[in-house]
Amino acid sequence: MTRRSSTPEPEAAAGRRWGGTTLESRQAARRAQLVEAGVELLGTEGAAGVTVRAVCRASKLSERYFYESFDGRDALLRAVHAQVAGEARAAISAAVAAHADAEADEALAHAAVAAFTAFLEEDPRRGRVLLSESFSDTVLARHDIELVPTFAALLVAQITALPDAPDATDAELTAVALLGALRNLYLAWLLGEPPISTARLNAHAAALVIAAARVSSRDAVD
Repeated sequence: MTRRSSTPEPEAAAGRRWGGTTLESRQAARRAQLVEAGVELLGTEGAAGVTVRAVCRASKLSERYFYESFDGRDALLRAVHAQVAGEARAAISAAVAAHADAEADEALAHAAVAAFTAFLEEDPRRGRVLLSESFSDTVLARHDIELVPTFAALLVAQITALPDAPDATDAELTAVALLGALRNLYLAWLLGEPPISTARLNAHAAALVIAAARVSSRDAVD
């Protein structure tokens, strides 16, 4: 969708201040408002509920300001998905870094899983944004695929930290396969099917990562 032109603010010169803030900082603040409105709508109503009009209403900003930040609905959806995914990566990375010197080699997998579970529990909208809505929206599905290498890299780090780690190719293949398995496991947990505790989920997910790390195809090919 072609981005609509918008009338610039009176103080449009870069760096000029109005009310103590620059134009750039106000634009960034408005963009953040729009993204947060997108998170709310996507996380509660699903992709079908994310329209330009609905986002403007939820953010209390006009369409003029919407098109100041985004070319259209698709760009906003990608920004919403990217923001929540980035927050998830940060939470997992921080947990892994905190356990990097742990004596138990399996500690990284347990820490990463627990961090992701806690991330979803802290804000129920996140699970819908990250895990389920890509099944109903092609924009999110494409962006989901683009994020695979980044999340696979997090799993590769956990796999290669284990004793007798597989080679780089096996680690990468296993990480990609685990992304699909873990996604479905977490979706089932969020739906309560089967009903299990957070502790049981974390234990099972970590055990899955550790067990899958032993899979190797290196000796099966020339």
